[in-house]
Amino acid sequence: MSVIDILLNKNLINKDNIKEIKNRISGGEPLDKILLEMGIRPEDILSARGEYLNIPVRNLGDTTVPFEALDYIPEESAAHYKFVPIGLKEGVLEVGIVDPDNIEARDALNFIASKNNVPYKIFIISIDDYSKVIESYKGIGGEVSKALSELETVLSVDVEGSVDLKQAKTDEESNAIIIEDAPVVKIVATIVRYATEGNASDVHIEHMRDKIRVRFRVDGTLNTSLVLPPQVHSAVVARIKVLSNMKLDEKRKPQDGRFSARIDGRKIDFRVSTFPAYYGEKVVMRILDQEKGVKGLDQIGLTGKNLALIREAIDRPYGLILITGPTGSGKSTSLYSMLNEVDREGENVLSLEDPIEYNMDGVSQSQVRPEIGYTFASGLRTTLRQDPDIIMVGEIRDNETAQLAVQAALTGHLVFSTLHTNNAAGVIPRLIDMGIDPYLIAPTLILAIAQRLVGTFPPGAGKPIPVEGSIKMMIDKQFSDLPEQYKKDIPFSDTVYGIAPTPDCPRGTRGRMAVFEVLKMDKEIESIILKNPNELEISRILRQKGMLTMKEDAMIKAFQKIIPFEEVNKL
Repeated sequence: MSVIDILLNKNLINKDNIKEIKNRISGGEPLDKILLEMGIRPEDILSARGEYLNIPVRNLGDTTVPFEALDYIPEESAAHYKFVPIGLKEGVLEVGIVDPDNIEARDALNFIASKNNVPYKIFIISIDDYSKVIESYKGIGGEVSKALSELETVLSVDVEGSVDLKQAKTDEESNAIIIEDAPVVKIVATIVRYATEGNASDVHIEHMRDKIRVRFRVDGTLNTSLVLPPQVHSAVVARIKVLSNMKLDEKRKPQDGRFSARIDGRKIDFRVSTFPAYYGEKVVMRILDQEKGVKGLDQIGLTGKNLALIREAIDRPYGLILITGPTGSGKSTSLYSMLNEVDREGENVLSLEDPIEYNMDGVSQSQVRPEIGYTFASGLRTTLRQDPDIIMVGEIRDNETAQLAVQAALTGHLVFSTLHTNNAAGVIPRLIDMGIDPYLIAPTLILAIAQRLVGTFPPGAGKPIPVEGSIKMMIDKQFSDLPEQYKKDIPFSDTVYGIAPTPDCPRGTRGRMAVFEVLKMDKEIESIILKNPNELEISRILRQKGMLTMKEDAMIKAFQKIIPFEEVNKL
Protein backbone atom coordinates (compact mmCIF):
# COMPACT_ATOMS: atom_id res chain seq x y z
CA MET A 1 0.00 0.00 0.00
CA SER A 2 1.46 3.36 -1.04
CA VAL A 3 1.09 6.85 0.46
CA ILE A 4 -1.51 7.60 -2.24
CA ASP A 5 -3.52 4.47 -1.29
CA ILE A 6 -3.48 5.45 2.39
CA LEU A 7 -4.75 8.95 1.57
CA LEU A 8 -7.43 7.39 -0.67
CA ASN A 9 -8.60 5.05 2.13
CA LYS A 10 -8.85 8.04 4.47
CA ASN A 11 -10.98 9.86 1.85
CA LEU A 12 -8.43 12.67 1.66
CA ILE A 13 -8.18 12.20 -2.11
CA ASN A 14 -10.50 10.51 -4.59
CA LYS A 15 -9.95 8.20 -7.54
CA ASP A 16 -10.18 11.09 -9.97
CA ASN A 17 -7.13 12.67 -8.32
CA ILE A 18 -4.93 9.57 -8.67
CA LYS A 19 -4.46 9.83 -12.45
CA GLU A 20 -3.47 13.49 -12.18
CA ILE A 21 -1.05 12.71 -9.33
CA LYS A 22 0.65 9.92 -11.29
CA ASN A 23 0.92 12.04 -14.43
CA ARG A 24 2.54 14.89 -12.51
CA ILE A 25 4.93 12.51 -10.70
CA SER A 26 6.03 11.06 -14.06
CA GLY A 27 6.69 14.67 -15.13
CA GLY A 28 9.19 15.03 -12.28
CA GLU A 29 7.11 16.89 -9.68
CA PRO A 30 7.57 15.90 -6.00
CA LEU A 31 4.59 14.09 -4.44
CA ASP A 32 4.43 16.44 -1.43
CA LYS A 33 4.19 19.50 -3.68
CA ILE A 34 1.36 17.93 -5.70
CA LEU A 35 -0.60 16.94 -2.58
CA LEU A 36 -0.18 20.36 -0.96
CA GLU A 37 -1.44 22.06 -4.11
CA MET A 38 -4.50 19.75 -3.97
CA GLY A 39 -5.26 21.10 -0.50
CA ILE A 40 -4.03 18.14 1.56
CA ARG A 41 -2.84 19.30 4.97
CA PRO A 42 0.90 18.81 5.70
CA GLU A 43 0.13 16.82 8.86
CA ASP A 44 -2.06 14.40 6.88
CA ILE A 45 0.72 13.87 4.31
CA LEU A 46 3.21 13.27 7.13
CA SER A 47 0.86 10.82 8.87
CA ALA A 48 0.33 8.85 5.65
CA ARG A 49 4.06 8.63 5.02
CA GLY A 50 4.66 7.40 8.58
CA GLU A 51 1.96 4.77 8.20
CA TYR A 52 3.38 3.64 4.86
CA LEU A 53 6.94 3.33 6.21
CA ASN A 54 5.84 2.05 9.64
CA ILE A 55 7.78 4.86 11.31
CA PRO A 56 6.15 7.03 14.00
CA VAL A 57 5.46 10.68 13.20
CA ARG A 58 6.45 13.46 15.60
CA ASN A 59 4.95 16.95 15.51
CA LEU A 60 7.31 19.19 17.45
CA GLY A 61 5.06 22.23 17.74
CA ASP A 62 6.62 24.59 20.28
CA THR A 63 8.83 21.90 21.80
CA THR A 64 12.36 23.11 22.51
CA VAL A 65 15.13 20.63 21.80
CA PRO A 66 17.49 20.35 24.80
CA PHE A 67 21.07 21.42 24.10
CA GLU A 68 22.50 18.14 25.38
CA ALA A 69 20.61 16.35 22.57
CA LEU A 70 22.05 18.74 19.95
CA ASP A 71 25.54 17.73 21.08
CA TYR A 72 25.06 14.20 19.72
CA ILE A 73 24.69 15.20 16.06
CA PRO A 74 27.03 17.79 14.52
CA GLU A 75 25.35 20.71 12.78
CA GLU A 76 27.12 19.91 9.51
CA SER A 77 25.71 16.37 9.50
CA ALA A 78 22.23 17.57 10.42
CA ALA A 79 22.22 20.10 7.58
CA HIS A 80 23.64 17.68 5.01
CA TYR A 81 21.55 14.59 5.74
CA LYS A 82 18.32 16.31 6.84
CA PHE A 83 18.04 14.65 10.25
CA VAL A 84 18.15 16.30 13.68
CA PRO A 85 18.07 15.25 17.33
CA ILE A 86 14.67 16.02 18.86
CA GLY A 87 15.03 14.60 22.36
CA LEU A 88 16.88 12.34 24.76
CA LYS A 89 14.63 9.95 26.67
CA GLU A 90 15.89 7.30 29.11
CA GLY A 91 19.27 7.21 27.39
CA VAL A 92 17.76 6.85 23.90
CA LEU A 93 18.43 9.59 21.35
CA GLU A 94 15.27 10.56 19.47
CA VAL A 95 16.01 11.61 15.90
CA GLY A 96 13.68 13.41 13.51
CA ILE A 97 14.26 12.67 9.83
CA VAL A 98 12.73 14.33 6.78
CA ASP A 99 13.38 11.54 4.27
CA PRO A 100 13.66 8.07 5.86
CA ASP A 101 14.20 6.53 2.39
CA ASN A 102 17.58 8.26 2.13
CA ILE A 103 20.03 5.35 2.55
CA GLU A 104 23.04 7.68 2.95
CA ALA A 105 21.27 9.48 5.80
CA ARG A 106 20.45 6.19 7.58
CA ASP A 107 24.07 5.01 7.18
CA ALA A 108 25.37 8.31 8.55
CA LEU A 109 22.98 8.08 11.50
CA ASN A 110 24.18 4.54 12.29
CA PHE A 111 27.78 5.75 12.19
CA ILE A 112 27.12 8.73 14.50
CA ALA A 113 25.14 6.61 16.97
CA SER A 114 27.85 3.95 17.17
CA LYS A 115 30.54 6.62 17.56
CA ASN A 116 28.63 8.19 20.47
CA ASN A 117 27.69 4.76 21.83
CA VAL A 118 24.02 5.74 22.13
CA PRO A 119 20.89 3.90 20.90
CA TYR A 120 18.48 5.91 18.80
CA LYS A 121 14.89 5.92 17.60
CA ILE A 122 13.79 7.72 14.45
CA PHE A 123 10.63 9.74 13.84
CA ILE A 124 9.37 11.36 10.68
CA ILE A 125 9.15 15.14 11.03
CA SER A 126 8.03 17.91 8.72
CA ILE A 127 10.47 20.13 6.86
CA ASP A 128 9.25 23.09 8.95
CA ASP A 129 10.01 21.30 12.22
CA TYR A 130 13.38 20.25 10.83
CA SER A 131 14.17 23.90 9.99
CA LYS A 132 13.23 24.99 13.52
CA VAL A 133 15.64 22.49 15.07
CA ILE A 134 18.42 23.55 12.69
CA GLU A 135 17.89 27.08 13.98
CA SER A 136 18.46 25.74 17.50
CA TYR A 137 22.04 25.05 16.48
CA LYS A 138 22.40 28.58 15.19
CA GLY A 139 20.66 30.73 17.70
CA ILE A 140 19.30 31.34 21.14
CA GLY A 141 15.72 32.20 20.24
CA GLY A 142 13.15 34.12 22.26
CA GLU A 143 14.03 35.85 25.49
CA VAL A 144 17.69 35.48 26.34
CA SER A 145 17.13 34.56 29.96
CA LYS A 146 14.60 31.85 29.04
CA ALA A 147 16.86 30.32 26.37
CA LEU A 148 19.93 30.47 28.57
CA SER A 149 18.14 28.72 31.42
CA GLU A 150 18.17 25.61 29.24
CA LEU A 151 21.96 25.60 29.11
CA GLU A 152 23.27 23.15 31.69
CA THR A 153 26.96 23.84 31.14
CA VAL A 154 28.39 27.11 32.38
CA LEU A 155 31.91 28.13 31.60
CA SER A 156 34.10 29.45 34.38
CA VAL A 157 36.16 32.36 33.03
CA ASP A 158 39.50 33.10 34.68
CA VAL A 159 40.48 36.64 33.74
CA GLU A 160 44.02 37.97 33.79
CA GLY A 161 44.16 41.65 34.66
CA SER A 162 40.37 42.12 34.60
CA VAL A 163 38.68 45.37 35.58
CA ASP A 164 37.30 45.82 39.10
CA LEU A 165 33.57 46.26 38.59
CA LYS A 166 33.42 48.71 41.49
CA GLN A 167 35.67 51.12 39.65
CA ALA A 168 33.03 52.32 37.17
CA LYS A 169 33.21 56.10 37.07
CA THR A 170 30.69 57.25 34.48
CA ASP A 171 26.93 56.67 34.34
CA GLU A 172 27.41 54.84 31.05
CA GLU A 173 29.95 52.50 32.64
CA SER A 174 27.64 51.89 35.58
CA ASN A 175 24.70 51.06 33.31
CA ALA A 176 26.82 48.69 31.25
CA ILE A 177 27.89 46.86 34.39
CA ILE A 178 24.36 46.70 35.85
CA ILE A 179 23.01 44.92 32.77
CA GLU A 180 25.92 42.50 32.88
CA ASP A 181 23.83 40.01 34.83
CA ALA A 182 23.96 36.21 34.87
CA PRO A 183 22.24 35.63 31.48
CA VAL A 184 24.71 37.95 29.72
CA VAL A 185 27.65 36.23 31.42
CA LYS A 186 26.23 32.92 30.19
CA ILE A 187 25.85 34.24 26.62
CA VAL A 188 29.54 35.13 26.46
CA ALA A 189 30.51 31.91 28.23
CA THR A 190 28.47 29.87 25.74
CA ILE A 191 30.01 31.62 22.73
CA VAL A 192 33.52 31.10 24.09
CA ARG A 193 32.96 27.45 24.92
CA TYR A 194 31.25 26.45 21.66
CA ALA A 195 33.89 28.27 19.59
CA THR A 196 36.74 26.57 21.40
CA GLU A 197 35.18 23.11 21.27
CA GLY A 198 34.41 23.61 17.58
CA ASN A 199 38.09 24.34 16.80
CA ALA A 200 37.27 27.87 15.62
CA SER A 201 40.17 30.26 15.08
CA ASP A 202 38.08 33.45 15.37
CA VAL A 203 34.70 34.61 16.70
CA HIS A 204 32.87 37.53 15.04
CA ILE A 205 30.05 39.28 16.93
CA GLU A 206 28.24 41.93 14.89
CA HIS A 207 25.02 43.95 15.12
CA MET A 208 22.84 43.40 12.02
CA ARG A 209 20.07 45.90 12.97
CA ASP A 210 17.41 43.29 13.75
CA LYS A 211 19.68 40.63 15.25
CA ILE A 212 23.15 39.95 16.60
CA ARG A 213 25.06 37.55 14.37
CA VAL A 214 27.78 35.42 15.92
CA ARG A 215 30.04 33.69 13.41
CA PHE A 216 32.85 31.18 13.98
CA ARG A 217 35.75 30.86 11.55
CA VAL A 218 36.61 27.17 11.18
CA ASP A 219 39.30 26.05 8.72
CA GLY A 220 39.29 29.52 7.17
CA THR A 221 35.53 29.71 6.54
CA LEU A 222 33.06 31.87 8.50
CA ASN A 223 29.74 30.26 9.46
CA THR A 224 26.87 31.71 11.48
CA SER A 225 26.73 29.76 14.74
CA LEU A 226 24.48 31.84 17.00
CA VAL A 227 21.82 34.50 16.52
CA LEU A 228 20.96 36.74 19.47
CA PRO A 229 18.25 39.39 19.92
CA PRO A 230 19.53 42.94 19.26
CA GLN A 231 18.67 44.24 22.74
CA VAL A 232 21.54 42.28 24.32
CA HIS A 233 24.24 43.75 22.08
CA SER A 234 25.48 46.49 24.42
CA ALA A 235 25.51 44.09 27.38
CA VAL A 236 27.45 41.40 25.52
CA VAL A 237 30.01 43.94 24.25
CA ALA A 238 30.32 45.42 27.75
CA ARG A 239 30.96 41.96 29.23
CA ILE A 240 33.71 41.24 26.69
CA LYS A 241 35.26 44.68 27.27
CA VAL A 242 35.37 44.08 31.02
CA LEU A 243 37.05 40.72 30.48
CA SER A 244 39.55 42.29 28.05
CA ASN A 245 40.34 45.33 30.24
CA MET A 246 39.01 47.82 27.66
CA LYS A 247 37.35 51.20 28.22
CA LEU A 248 33.61 50.70 28.54
CA ASP A 249 32.71 54.27 27.61
CA GLU A 250 34.84 54.39 24.42
CA LYS A 251 32.66 53.33 21.49
CA ARG A 252 33.93 55.67 18.79
CA LYS A 253 37.44 54.23 18.38
CA PRO A 254 38.71 50.66 17.89
CA GLN A 255 40.21 48.99 20.96
CA ASP A 256 42.38 45.94 21.54
CA GLY A 257 42.63 43.66 24.56
CA ARG A 258 42.92 40.07 25.65
CA PHE A 259 41.73 37.68 28.35
CA SER A 260 42.19 34.05 29.33
CA ALA A 261 39.60 31.37 30.04
CA ARG A 262 39.90 27.89 31.48
CA ILE A 263 37.82 25.49 29.41
CA ASP A 264 37.72 21.78 30.21
CA GLY A 265 40.87 22.25 32.27
CA ARG A 266 42.74 23.98 29.41
CA LYS A 267 43.91 27.56 29.45
CA ILE A 268 42.77 29.37 26.29
CA ASP A 269 43.82 32.93 25.40
CA PHE A 270 41.49 35.28 23.51
CA ARG A 271 42.82 38.29 21.62
CA VAL A 272 39.98 40.81 21.34
CA SER A 273 39.42 43.69 18.92
CA THR A 274 36.46 46.08 18.77
CA PHE A 275 35.49 48.07 15.69
CA PRO A 276 32.90 50.91 15.58
CA ALA A 277 30.25 49.96 13.00
CA TYR A 278 26.96 51.56 11.92
CA TYR A 279 24.60 49.65 14.22
CA GLY A 280 27.08 49.18 17.07
CA GLU A 281 30.53 47.90 17.84
CA LYS A 282 31.72 44.74 16.15
CA VAL A 283 33.84 42.39 18.27
CA VAL A 284 36.35 39.88 16.91
CA MET A 285 38.05 37.38 19.21
CA ARG A 286 41.08 35.39 18.01
CA ILE A 287 41.34 32.06 19.87
CA LEU A 288 44.84 31.05 20.91
CA ASP A 289 45.02 27.61 22.49
CA GLN A 290 48.32 27.62 24.37
CA GLU A 291 48.10 23.91 25.23
CA LYS A 292 48.03 22.91 21.57
CA GLY A 293 51.51 24.39 21.53
CA VAL A 294 53.64 25.52 18.63
CA LYS A 295 53.77 23.02 15.76
CA GLY A 296 57.03 21.57 14.51
CA LEU A 297 58.21 22.42 11.00
CA ASP A 298 57.27 18.94 9.80
CA GLN A 299 53.71 19.40 11.11
CA ILE A 300 52.81 22.55 9.16
CA GLY A 301 53.19 21.02 5.69
CA LEU A 302 56.96 21.23 5.10
CA THR A 303 58.45 18.10 3.55
CA GLY A 304 61.47 16.92 1.58
CA LYS A 305 63.75 19.53 0.04
CA ASN A 306 61.84 22.54 1.41
CA LEU A 307 62.09 21.23 4.99
CA ALA A 308 65.81 20.56 4.57
CA LEU A 309 66.44 24.06 3.17
CA ILE A 310 64.65 25.76 6.07
CA ARG A 311 66.38 23.69 8.75
CA GLU A 312 69.72 24.42 7.12
CA ALA A 313 68.91 28.17 7.04
CA ILE A 314 67.92 28.47 10.70
CA ASP A 315 71.25 26.89 11.67
CA ARG A 316 73.10 29.77 9.99
CA PRO A 317 74.74 32.28 12.39
CA TYR A 318 73.39 35.36 10.60
CA GLY A 319 71.23 36.45 7.68
CA LEU A 320 67.63 37.25 6.79
CA ILE A 321 64.80 34.71 6.38
CA LEU A 322 61.52 36.14 5.07
CA ILE A 323 58.11 34.49 4.88
CA THR A 324 55.59 35.98 2.48
CA GLY A 325 51.90 35.58 1.78
CA PRO A 326 48.56 37.34 2.31
CA THR A 327 46.90 37.87 5.67
CA GLY A 328 45.68 34.58 7.09
CA SER A 329 48.12 32.37 5.19
CA GLY A 330 49.82 30.97 8.31
CA LYS A 331 52.99 33.11 8.29
CA SER A 332 53.00 33.65 12.06
CA THR A 333 52.58 29.92 12.68
CA SER A 334 55.61 29.24 10.46
CA LEU A 335 57.67 31.87 12.32
CA TYR A 336 56.85 30.27 15.67
CA SER A 337 57.73 26.83 14.25
CA MET A 338 61.14 28.16 13.22
CA LEU A 339 61.76 29.77 16.61
CA ASN A 340 60.79 26.47 18.19
CA GLU A 341 63.75 24.77 16.50
CA VAL A 342 66.50 27.26 17.33
CA ASP A 343 68.78 26.91 20.37
CA ARG A 344 66.89 29.04 22.90
CA GLU A 345 69.18 27.99 25.74
CA GLY A 346 72.54 28.88 24.20
CA GLU A 347 71.32 31.84 22.09
CA ASN A 348 69.72 35.14 23.05
CA VAL A 349 66.39 35.07 21.19
CA LEU A 350 64.18 38.18 21.08
CA SER A 351 60.95 38.92 19.23
CA LEU A 352 58.94 42.01 18.33
CA GLU A 353 55.29 41.10 17.74
CA ASP A 354 51.94 42.73 17.08
CA PRO A 355 50.32 40.98 18.82
CA ILE A 356 52.03 38.23 20.81
CA GLU A 357 50.03 35.13 19.87
CA TYR A 358 51.84 32.38 21.78
CA ASN A 359 54.18 32.56 24.74
CA MET A 360 57.42 30.70 24.02
CA ASP A 361 59.85 29.58 26.70
CA GLY A 362 63.34 30.95 26.15
CA VAL A 363 62.22 33.86 23.95
CA SER A 364 62.02 37.45 25.18
CA GLN A 365 58.81 38.54 23.48
CA SER A 366 57.85 42.20 23.21
CA GLN A 367 54.51 43.67 22.11
CA VAL A 368 54.94 46.74 19.88
CA ARG A 369 52.60 49.66 20.57
CA PRO A 370 52.54 52.15 17.66
CA GLU A 371 50.13 54.44 19.54
CA ILE A 372 52.92 55.33 22.01
CA GLY A 373 55.68 55.39 19.40
CA TYR A 374 56.94 51.85 20.08
CA THR A 375 56.98 50.49 16.52
CA PHE A 376 58.78 47.60 14.84
CA ALA A 377 61.47 50.08 13.76
CA SER A 378 62.04 51.68 17.18
CA GLY A 379 61.79 48.27 18.84
CA LEU A 380 64.38 46.85 16.46
CA ARG A 381 66.84 49.61 17.40
CA THR A 382 66.38 48.79 21.07
CA THR A 383 66.61 45.06 20.42
CA LEU A 384 70.06 45.48 18.87
CA ARG A 385 71.31 46.89 22.20
CA GLN A 386 70.15 43.71 23.98
CA ASP A 387 73.02 41.55 22.63
CA PRO A 388 70.68 39.37 20.51
CA ASP A 389 71.68 36.35 18.45
CA ILE A 390 68.28 35.73 16.84
CA ILE A 391 65.59 38.36 16.26
CA MET A 392 62.03 37.74 15.10
CA VAL A 393 60.22 40.78 13.69
CA GLY A 394 56.48 40.16 13.27
CA GLU A 395 56.19 42.08 9.99
CA ILE A 396 58.24 44.41 7.81
CA ARG A 397 55.70 47.14 7.09
CA ASP A 398 57.83 50.13 6.12
CA ASN A 399 61.14 51.22 4.68
CA GLU A 400 62.70 51.96 8.06
CA THR A 401 61.97 48.50 9.46
CA ALA A 402 63.27 46.90 6.26
CA GLN A 403 66.53 48.89 6.45
CA LEU A 404 67.05 48.00 10.11
CA ALA A 405 66.30 44.29 9.52
CA VAL A 406 68.89 44.14 6.71
CA GLN A 407 71.44 46.02 8.84
CA ALA A 408 70.85 43.57 11.71
CA ALA A 409 71.41 40.63 9.35
CA LEU A 410 74.59 42.27 8.03
CA THR A 411 75.99 42.78 11.53
CA GLY A 412 75.87 39.15 12.59
CA HIS A 413 72.26 38.49 13.63
CA LEU A 414 69.81 35.88 12.33
CA VAL A 415 66.57 37.74 11.53
CA PHE A 416 63.15 36.16 10.85
CA SER A 417 60.29 38.27 9.52
CA THR A 418 57.29 38.44 7.17
CA LEU A 419 56.44 40.46 4.10
CA HIS A 420 53.46 40.80 1.76
CA THR A 421 54.15 39.56 -1.78
CA ASN A 422 52.48 37.01 -4.06
CA ASN A 423 55.37 34.58 -4.33
CA ALA A 424 58.94 33.91 -3.21
CA ALA A 425 60.58 35.56 -6.24
CA GLY A 426 58.59 38.75 -5.54
CA VAL A 427 60.41 39.29 -2.23
CA ILE A 428 63.52 40.73 -3.91
CA PRO A 429 61.74 43.41 -6.04
CA ARG A 430 59.62 44.25 -2.97
CA LEU A 431 62.70 44.87 -0.83
CA ILE A 432 64.14 47.07 -3.59
CA ASP A 433 60.83 49.01 -3.70
CA MET A 434 61.24 49.56 0.06
CA GLY A 435 64.56 51.25 -0.52
CA ILE A 436 66.98 48.35 0.09
CA ASP A 437 69.99 48.49 -2.24
CA PRO A 438 70.44 45.31 -4.32
CA TYR A 439 74.05 44.96 -3.16
CA LEU A 440 72.74 44.64 0.44
CA ILE A 441 70.05 42.06 -0.40
CA ALA A 442 72.48 39.60 -2.01
CA PRO A 443 74.68 38.99 1.06
CA THR A 444 71.89 39.12 3.67
CA LEU A 445 68.83 37.26 2.31
CA ILE A 446 69.19 33.50 2.97
CA LEU A 447 65.68 32.27 2.15
CA ALA A 448 62.40 33.72 0.88
CA ILE A 449 59.45 31.45 1.62
CA ALA A 450 55.97 31.90 0.15
CA GLN A 451 53.01 29.98 1.56
CA ARG A 452 49.23 29.51 1.42
CA LEU A 453 46.80 27.39 3.44
CA VAL A 454 44.80 24.51 1.95
CA GLY A 455 42.19 22.13 3.38
CA THR A 456 43.16 18.59 4.37
CA PHE A 457 41.39 15.24 4.38
CA PRO A 458 40.07 13.69 7.59
CA PRO A 459 41.11 10.02 8.01
CA GLY A 460 39.45 7.71 5.49
CA ALA A 461 37.90 10.50 3.41
CA GLY A 462 38.25 11.24 -0.30
CA LYS A 463 37.05 9.67 -3.52
CA PRO A 464 39.59 8.48 -6.14
CA ILE A 465 39.77 10.43 -9.39
CA PRO A 466 41.83 8.98 -12.28
CA VAL A 467 44.52 11.28 -13.66
CA GLU A 468 43.30 11.57 -17.23
CA GLY A 469 41.78 14.07 -19.63
CA SER A 470 41.84 17.68 -18.44
CA ILE A 471 43.42 16.78 -15.08
CA LYS A 472 46.38 15.07 -16.80
CA MET A 473 46.73 18.00 -19.20
CA MET A 474 46.81 20.45 -16.31
CA ILE A 475 49.44 18.45 -14.41
CA ASP A 476 51.61 17.94 -17.52
CA LYS A 477 51.45 21.65 -18.36
CA GLN A 478 52.30 22.64 -14.79
CA PHE A 479 55.50 20.56 -14.72
CA SER A 480 56.43 21.00 -18.41
CA ASP A 481 59.21 23.54 -17.78
CA LEU A 482 60.75 21.66 -14.83
CA PRO A 483 64.14 20.18 -15.84
CA GLU A 484 64.10 16.38 -16.18
CA GLN A 485 66.66 15.79 -13.42
CA TYR A 486 64.20 17.30 -10.93
CA LYS A 487 61.04 15.89 -12.50
CA LYS A 488 62.10 12.33 -11.68
CA ASP A 489 61.80 13.16 -7.95
CA ILE A 490 58.11 14.11 -8.25
CA PRO A 491 55.87 11.28 -6.90
CA PHE A 492 53.42 11.35 -9.84
CA SER A 493 50.35 9.16 -9.40
CA ASP A 494 47.65 7.71 -11.66
CA THR A 495 45.05 8.75 -9.08
CA VAL A 496 44.25 11.86 -7.10
CA TYR A 497 41.46 12.23 -4.56
CA GLY A 498 38.48 14.55 -4.51
CA ILE A 499 36.25 15.84 -1.73
CA ALA A 500 33.66 13.29 -0.60
CA PRO A 501 31.37 13.74 2.43
CA THR A 502 31.68 11.29 5.32
CA PRO A 503 29.13 10.71 8.10
CA ASP A 504 31.12 12.72 10.64
CA CYS A 505 32.50 15.26 8.13
CA PRO A 506 29.88 16.18 5.51
CA ARG A 507 32.10 18.97 4.19
CA GLY A 508 34.77 16.44 3.23
CA THR A 509 37.74 18.41 4.63
CA ARG A 510 38.90 19.09 8.17
CA GLY A 511 41.86 21.19 9.22
CA ARG A 512 44.40 23.02 7.09
CA MET A 513 48.07 22.87 6.24
CA ALA A 514 50.43 25.09 4.29
CA VAL A 515 51.90 24.66 0.83
CA PHE A 516 55.24 26.32 0.15
CA GLU A 517 57.75 27.56 -2.36
CA VAL A 518 61.28 28.32 -1.17
CA LEU A 519 63.85 30.61 -2.79
CA LYS A 520 67.40 29.82 -1.68
CA MET A 521 70.02 32.48 -2.26
CA ASP A 522 73.14 31.40 -4.18
CA LYS A 523 75.82 33.00 -6.38
CA GLU A 524 73.69 32.90 -9.54
CA ILE A 525 70.69 34.56 -7.85
CA GLU A 526 73.04 37.14 -6.31
CA SER A 527 74.33 37.95 -9.80
CA ILE A 528 70.76 38.42 -11.12
CA ILE A 529 69.92 40.72 -8.17
CA LEU A 530 72.91 42.93 -8.96
CA LYS A 531 72.27 43.01 -12.74
CA ASN A 532 68.53 42.66 -13.47
CA PRO A 533 66.45 42.10 -10.32
CA ASN A 534 63.02 41.62 -11.89
CA GLU A 535 60.62 38.90 -10.79
CA LEU A 536 60.39 37.09 -14.16
CA GLU A 537 64.14 36.69 -14.52
CA ILE A 538 64.52 35.53 -10.92
CA SER A 539 61.70 33.00 -11.41
CA ARG A 540 63.33 31.69 -14.60
CA ILE A 541 66.65 31.03 -12.87
CA LEU A 542 64.92 29.44 -9.86
CA ARG A 543 62.99 27.12 -12.18
CA GLN A 544 66.21 25.98 -13.84
CA LYS A 545 67.44 25.09 -10.35
CA GLY A 546 64.35 22.94 -9.68
CA MET A 547 62.30 25.20 -7.41
CA LEU A 548 58.70 24.00 -7.08
CA THR A 549 55.84 26.49 -6.89
CA MET A 550 53.13 26.46 -4.22
CA LYS A 551 50.70 24.96 -6.75
CA GLU A 552 53.13 22.13 -7.47
CA ASP A 553 53.66 21.52 -3.76
CA ALA A 554 49.86 21.23 -3.49
CA MET A 555 49.78 18.78 -6.42
CA ILE A 556 52.38 16.58 -4.71
CA LYS A 557 50.28 16.59 -1.52
CA ALA A 558 47.24 15.68 -3.66
CA PHE A 559 49.18 12.74 -5.19
CA GLN A 560 49.91 11.61 -1.61
CA LYS A 561 46.21 11.86 -0.57
CA ILE A 562 46.95 14.57 1.98
CA ILE A 563 44.76 17.26 0.42
CA PRO A 564 41.83 17.15 -2.05
CA PHE A 565 42.69 17.91 -5.66
CA GLU A 566 40.05 20.69 -5.57
CA GLU A 567 42.40 22.67 -3.27
CA VAL A 568 45.03 22.79 -6.05
CA ASN A 569 42.67 24.88 -8.19
CA LYS A 570 42.44 27.54 -5.47
CA LEU A 571 46.12 28.46 -5.88
